[in-house]
Amino acid sequence: MPRGGSARLALSAAVLAMLVALPACGGKDRAKVTRMEAAQVNTIGVNAFLWRAALETASFAPLVSADSAGGVIITDWYTNPANPGERVKLTISILDQDLRADALRVNASRQVAQGAGWVDAPVQAATVQKLEDIILTKARDLRRQAMSRG
Repeated sequence: MPRGGSARLALSAAVLAMLVALPACGGKDRAKVTRMEAAQVNTIGVNAFLWRAALETASFAPLVSADSAGGVIITDWYTNPANPGERVKLTISILDQDLRADALRVNASRQVAQGAGWVDAPVQAATVQKLEDIILTKARDLRRQAMSRG
């Protein structure tokens, strides 16, 4: 992650938390913003539930970049210690402010060790679909948790 990136993510989370809390601070005349609307009216430019779920899902690998304005998360190569002859890299794109399946795109790259280097290898479509399903399920759970608190 670029220098200061974790500080920017923490700041974005803090700003989002303040946006959610602001409506409760006003008088009776102010319109109340539901948590669902707060997920769409935020400083990150994409659906906050999808963003958080994608970050959590990709947390097993080191991050190269996380652009909350553009909705793109890129991991570095990750090698599972149980399978050192293979490594994977993810690019997760959140394309919309709505929590919908078509607002998410996961691209995975895979390489296998060959001799002293790495060569590209195919990624099964089912693997990418499974990652998308995990992110969507987490995002829906996060939304349900937010709605039950408010």
